[in-house]
Amino acid sequence: MRYPITPAGTEDFRQAAERRLPRALFDYIDGGAFAEQTAQSNIHSFTRWRLQQRVMRDVEHINLAVERLGQCYSAPLALGPVGLAGMMARRGETQAFRAAQRQHLPFCASTVSLCGIEEIHQHREHQPAWFQLYMMRDREFVAQLLDRVRKQGVEVLVVTVDLAVLGVRYRDVRNGFESNSRLAKLRRTLDFIAHPKWLWDVGIKGGPHVFGNLTEAVPNARQLTDFKRWVDEQFDPSVSWDDIAWLRARWPGKLVIKGILHEDDALQAVKVGADGLIISNHGGRQLDGAACPIDVLPQIHQHLKEHDCRAQVELWLDGGIRNPQDLLIALALGADGGLLGRAWVYALASQGEAGVSALLSQWHKALSVSLALMGCTDIAQLNCSHLQNNNK
Repeated sequence: MRYPITPAGTEDFRQAAERRLPRALFDYIDGGAFAEQTAQSNIHSFTRWRLQQRVMRDVEHINLAVERLGQCYSAPLALGPVGLAGMMARRGETQAFRAAQRQHLPFCASTVSLCGIEEIHQHREHQPAWFQLYMMRDREFVAQLLDRVRKQGVEVLVVTVDLAVLGVRYRDVRNGFESNSRLAKLRRTLDFIAHPKWLWDVGIKGGPHVFGNLTEAVPNARQLTDFKRWVDEQFDPSVSWDDIAWLRARWPGKLVIKGILHEDDALQAVKVGADGLIISNHGGRQLDGAACPIDVLPQIHQHLKEHDCRAQVELWLDGGIRNPQDLLIALALGADGGLLGRAWVYALASQGEAGVSALLSQWHKALSVSLALMGCTDIAQLNCSHLQNNNK
């Protein structure tokens, strides 16, 4: 089989990541919940739309720059939060953050990053990182974590609300990803040995292998499974909108709610003070059979307009965005921006910081080219008139 000398897009990076990563780690990133129907549907749902090509227009100068959540960015595109990214490349979150900084794009650090927010921000050149938070049972620790990230200059807090309970991911079960049995440990060891480049880069040279944002909460943890066990125990099925109001009262910056799929939930999030919503089904990693974000985006957009609160909140879309044209579809349907998840992690796993930089450069060029072919000169011009429904 011939491999591309230079990856040309997300799928090329995905194939390169699969070759380089141990199977358990690749499946952790690549897989979804249960039979993975929703994870796959997220990708295919964009094919229901076609971009409208127009000709004979002056498209010599193209503008992708936007202001979002109080900051100026080179495009309405963000690197979304991905747990364990530091296991895909040496100190992976710092590499991805540097690439995002170079492109003047937002990077969202996960609560379960290997690199803590302090380590990530050592590489800050422009805007601070966003920070993704899970609402945990230990509210005192949550309050301390909020103070910690605020001291680091973080201005955007992204609260994930679709993990009241953890979804069942068959690939992780099959790989013994969460098991500490002797058989599981032996299998992981053999898997690591079979990937020597990864083993040297991450397994040997890429430590410490801890959740950098949680070391104070789990001081006696010795390995990632200890942190993982603590996090799983901290997921709180009793979380309600009152808890989001509690966060709103304690967080002075921008508050973004991630995991919205229903129009009434979107409206309630606005009522408790959210500045942004991320329409997301957690990449198909939670409820298999759930709606695809791009399918519910138009109705959420319209519902907020009907309640005269669309202007109060930004709408971001997360899930299934694999190509720049997917982002353009989301923007034309009413989104203010899109988040990459697996796409940037594939690039990170295959080529580190250089891979993420290459991917983002490719996207910037492809967005500009696609807009020009659509007869647009500014990404802010996009609306539903630039789409054709492919369902007919």
